[in-house]
Amino acid sequence: MTLEEKIGQMVQIDLTVASSDVRSVLSGGGSVPSPKASAAAWVNTVNGLQKGALSTRLGIPMIYGIDAVHGHNNVYNATIFPHNVGLGVTRDPQLIKKIGAATAKEVRATGIPYAFAPCIAVCRDPRWGRCYESYSEDHTIVQKMTEIIPGLQGDLPANSRKGVPFVVNRTKVAACAKHYMGDGGTTKGINENNTVISMNGLMSIHMPAYLNSISKGVATIMVSYSSWNGKKMHANRELVTGFLKDKLKFRGFVISDWQGIDRITSPPHANYSSSITAGVGAGIDMIMVAYNYTELINDMIYQVKNRIIPVSRIDDAVKRILRVKFVMGLFEKPLADLSMVNELGKQEHRDLAREAVRKSLVLLKNGKTADKPLLPLPKKAAKILVAGSHADNLGNQCGGWTITWQGQTGNDLTSGTTILKAVKSAVAPSTQVVYSEQPDASFVKSSKFSYAIVVVGEPPYAETQGDSLNLTIPAAGLTTINNVCGSIKCVVVVISGRPLVIEPYLAKIDALVAAWLPGTEGQGVTDVLFGDYGFTGKLARNWFRSVSQLPMNVGDAHYDPLFPFGFGLTTEPIKS
Repeated sequence: MTLEEKIGQMVQIDLTVASSDVRSVLSGGGSVPSPKASAAAWVNTVNGLQKGALSTRLGIPMIYGIDAVHGHNNVYNATIFPHNVGLGVTRDPQLIKKIGAATAKEVRATGIPYAFAPCIAVCRDPRWGRCYESYSEDHTIVQKMTEIIPGLQGDLPANSRKGVPFVVNRTKVAACAKHYMGDGGTTKGINENNTVISMNGLMSIHMPAYLNSISKGVATIMVSYSSWNGKKMHANRELVTGFLKDKLKFRGFVISDWQGIDRITSPPHANYSSSITAGVGAGIDMIMVAYNYTELINDMIYQVKNRIIPVSRIDDAVKRILRVKFVMGLFEKPLADLSMVNELGKQEHRDLAREAVRKSLVLLKNGKTADKPLLPLPKKAAKILVAGSHADNLGNQCGGWTITWQGQTGNDLTSGTTILKAVKSAVAPSTQVVYSEQPDASFVKSSKFSYAIVVVGEPPYAETQGDSLNLTIPAAGLTTINNVCGSIKCVVVVISGRPLVIEPYLAKIDALVAAWLPGTEGQGVTDVLFGDYGFTGKLARNWFRSVSQLPMNVGDAHYDPLFPFGFGLTTEPIKS
């Protein structure tokens, strides 16, 4: 291979600027062939790029990656599973493995062989805008959830060498454990910030799930934007090469985050040449440059020719990338076909997502006194009220990383079932369901409702846009709680990516359910509200009283949560 061909292997660009001289392409959040593109349209787009790669001198296939972090979430009509914050609640590795397998099929349905998942961050502070991408504040739960990797990639054969990447066949995808490491431990939960912790703390809290991921044959690992004790992870040779590659014998490839090399400096791209030296020198094999790839390629060629970056470092990167392409079967069958298009949004996958929703819900309060529980709700009632900003809003229910990067509010983003729609199909035909997003108190008082279901929470967000120092339910939601729960029996369902301030309103609320970000299958919520199934979920992160306590984790001297880690009331299913 020429130097230019080698460096071509190391560069990953966004679909929107894709060209035939680069050997890796990605779809970032919202990067699609066309709005509401079908599975077949995705296959044709990916194959078009692949044909360009195959027509080059060496004919080495390109690798296409996508963020599939709660199902195949960029793609219209895909099954959207609950975000990780809810899945951690289930503590059910076999369920998570099935979700991985279903996600792999839906990703392959669109011709894509590589998913940037799972996120194995250990979120220690809910003020972090990516906390919903973390399974738990407790690394042992995150470790269990790495079972999604054999779901995505297939089960590792018994005789496999440790650290060698593995993808079983073309119904599976290469996975990516991220973000290496300490992303969930930054000061005040500020995204991409600094994780101040001893080596012992880093290894005992943030590292363990990487050990599990490597032992399960994870193909790739993505580096974190964050720093550890002031040193950018994208420039940390000690941890990327010294620990991950040399000590742990990881043999897959290490990929940067989106423009992660640029962000080694503040402001980003300020001294790009030295950032390339630092990032490649640290041990990053594939650079998710996204857009300005000619500058990157030219600079890398210059640095190798001038012996700033050694050729041996380039050879290590390319060897790793080619190894992953070989184990994925890209050389034998580089082009995708349409044989799996019907896997996208398949009913079997939606049923699995619905099960995941049921198991991820946590019942935090049930009745103003323990001897008078409100849940399960009767399906047969004269008239019931459904209220709140999140009751009939699929976008709010799915959260960020859904169709677009930040997600979007409303019901026209993809196909699924809102909680309101689920309520209407769950109750008896004689039960009148009245929906009002923001009812006033006099309407509630005068309407003789049997009970109310209030669904409120956070708007969709992703990454830095989700960082929050106050963690409050938006004012409209609080008004709805006050107007409804002040007058009639109510269950409040909170749709959020993390615990929010609820203590001041708790006395008014009869029953309280944490539903996290459940995704497209809203019937999973009504399945347990109405007692077809019992509540089983236990908090995988503690629920604070006030933000002044944060950060607060199990074992801290000042640990005094409103609802402790592991808390969750249970109900028995109603025998019908």
